[in-house]
Amino acid sequence: MRRLILALVLAACSRTPPPVPKNDVPDATPAPPKVLTPQRFATASEAFRFVLASAPADVIAIGEAHAQRGTETIASSTKRFTETLLPLVAPRASDVVVELWAPDPKCTKEVKAVASAQRPVVEAQAETNQNEYLTLGTRAKAAGMTPWLLRPTCDDFAMLADAGDDAVAAMLGLVKRLTQTKLTQLYQRNRQEAGTTKLVLAYGGALHNDLAPPEATREFSFGPELDQLTGGRYIELDLIVPEFVKKSPTWEKLPWYPAFEAEPASDKTRVFTTGPRSFVLVFPSSG
Repeated sequence: MRRLILALVLAACSRTPPPVPKNDVPDATPAPPKVLTPQRFATASEAFRFVLASAPADVIAIGEAHAQRGTETIASSTKRFTETLLPLVAPRASDVVVELWAPDPKCTKEVKAVASAQRPVVEAQAETNQNEYLTLGTRAKAAGMTPWLLRPTCDDFAMLADAGDDAVAAMLGLVKRLTQTKLTQLYQRNRQEAGTTKLVLAYGGALHNDLAPPEATREFSFGPELDQLTGGRYIELDLIVPEFVKKSPTWEKLPWYPAFEAEPASDKTRVFTTGPRSFVLVFPSSG
């Protein structure tokens, strides 16, 4: 059951967000996107150290493009983060909130109703996703951090089951609420403990950690609220496996995509600075 619920969350966070109503779309033709110039690093570790040193932070929210079925032979962002990057930040972090659901055992009926409705979405997910998220939490604990899962209530599942065609949007909103609540709690605890300088990590879908989200997905991102809460001590970092990027509207709208499209493969790790304290780290190509 846990594997199915994880898959539902990952699938929802991998899908294209709900479209903006036509009445909200400007008539004017938008200006061509500015091509961002990436900074290049010999290794992902060097690139991650650059991000960590970019600004003081109490919360670092890491987002990824979830691996899809058929990509299991390519190391995912989760695997690369767990094995290479987590050890670099673990000494500075007290906790990590992982986007993995831990339903109340009393919610069996509600969980099954949600799972049944979302089964077609689940089938697109890579088989390895669940184990890799669990491994991340296990490695974090071994490194001295406390891993936290998301704990939706039976009422939360009942709400999702009743959402009908709006189930995906409802799920995205729930992930945002549960993650934001836990991050807020951990941040405030750290600030109240005398002498504590450690930060809090979040790891999940890239949709939720946006510091300056577009209006169409604003309700699904906890970035602005966490940035305000921490007084600007919040960093957004997206991790991208280049082989997972496709030529589609979902990817093409991202500010770093034009530069990536011009050079889709590279043996360097590239970091795009998309805004103040907002970064995209593109791993080297696997081939």
